[in-house]
Amino acid sequence: MTSAPTKMTFHVETRRVDTHSSRATCKQAEIALDTDLAGNPAAFNPAELLLAALSACMVKGIERVVPILKFQLRSVEVVVDGVRQDVPPKMESIRYEIIVDTDESEQRLALLHENVKKYGTVFNTVAPGTDLAGTLRRK
Repeated sequence: MTSAPTKMTFHVETRRVDTHSSRATCKQAEIALDTDLAGNPAAFNPAELLLAALSACMVKGIERVVPILKFQLRSVEVVVDGVRQDVPPKMESIRYEIIVDTDESEQRLALLHENVKKYGTVFNTVAPGTDLAGTLRRK
């Protein structure tokens, strides 16, 4: 009898600091969260945190496949923009641009982009409920 593979799990704890912010902790890291109704420019609000998670997912996905594809790159940047819908409140659309400093061919850039879209956990969580689209281009 074989057992089912162990699934990855994640754990984050968030505590309200005051009326202006909260703090999320995970492992040995922490991040300031804007939970102020008037906004807090010194912290990520929930929508910005979602966009940051999406961009981090893309970079991590690239880091994962670079050695497998033997893809040579010098740097990666991700720019993400979201548009919020009011009723019901949600991210209506998200546009991204992945900028890779590389000498690889256009075909290899397209392969890298396909891997980002196919294997990203956050990407594949957000995509079904959002108009999510973007490009991967050379710097």
